Amino acid sequence: MRKTVLSSVLLAALAIAPFTVQANTATTMAPAAPAGAMMTETMVNLNTADAATLQKELAGIGAAKAKAIVSFREQNGAFSSVDELLEVQGIGKSLVDRNRDRLAIQ
Repeated sequence: MRKTVLSSVLLAALAIAPFTVQANTATTMAPAAPAGAMMTETMVNLNTADAATLQKELAGIGAAKAKAIVSFREQNGAFSSVDELLEVQGIGKSLVDRNRDRLAIQ
């Protein structure tokens, strides 16, 4: 009887050990954010960002659209609102709406 109980306990301990190690490794590699913490996104100032920054930080903005934004700003002056971005060739409402929470005018 003792051999059976001992074998069962040992088997259970060996079965649980790999899961415990895996869970600890995952926590160490990528700790979870504290409860209630919000992830912050990078704000992009339309009046100061260069083409590389616009392309990197905004969804759906490639090299051509980023250059068009900078060119528009150089020709027409600083943006007075995020919606003014709609006047740039190739920029539509859905693209502005997708990035609205990351855009700033300062």
